[in-house]
Amino acid sequence: MLAPLIRLASLLTLATVAGMYIARPDRSSDEHARELVAAAGVATLFSATDGLAATTLPILWHDNTIIAHMARANAQWRGLDGADVLVVATAPDAYISPNWYPSKAEHGRVVPTWNYSSVHLHGTAQIVTDADRIRDFVERLTNTHEAPFPQPWQVSDAPDSFVAQQLKVIVGIVINVDEVQTKAKWSRGRSAADQAGVLAALDERDAAAATEMRATLDRP
Repeated sequence: MLAPLIRLASLLTLATVAGMYIARPDRSSDEHARELVAAAGVATLFSATDGLAATTLPILWHDNTIIAHMARANAQWRGLDGADVLVVATAPDAYISPNWYPSKAEHGRVVPTWNYSSVHLHGTAQIVTDADRIRDFVERLTNTHEAPFPQPWQVSDAPDSFVAQQLKVIVGIVINVDEVQTKAKWSRGRSAADQAGVLAALDERDAAAATEMRATLDRP
């Protein structure tokens, strides 16, 4: 695991980030990226301003802007203002056994792999310390994730003094996104028979992964 992290750190120090490798069958659209990020709800923020740092945060991505917040006690935020960052969101993933491919019986030229969806968002971070703006971020995040509940909780449900205290211990983060890379690696490069074999196995083992694979295969 260490070697990939070191490589990521060196990439983040460059003015231009080369980005992740995406084979042609695994390429996906920006629309799919937004769907994946919204479904995930959280993403990992990577930076390399003072060594490699990473924090998983709830985020909202609208137009070309991401908003989030981070604990003031987390030292990562102190080097973020104006820094190039990478935000990574992931979706369901699954190990794929060669035994699931009908082609194994035909020629045996198959190997294990891992299927997954991932979105890489490259951009520039801005730190927000204004209490009103931070509260707005918290309210927008809260309202989004409380929306499915029959009686959504609101920030205003808590005492004002308590909310004010909580806002003092976090900072807001705005990320202006300038590059989006979306990878949906779900056997699109394999035969229809092999795809069906994988789906049959995932239906028995991992419903979320099977759903993600079907959605990927249905996209143009």
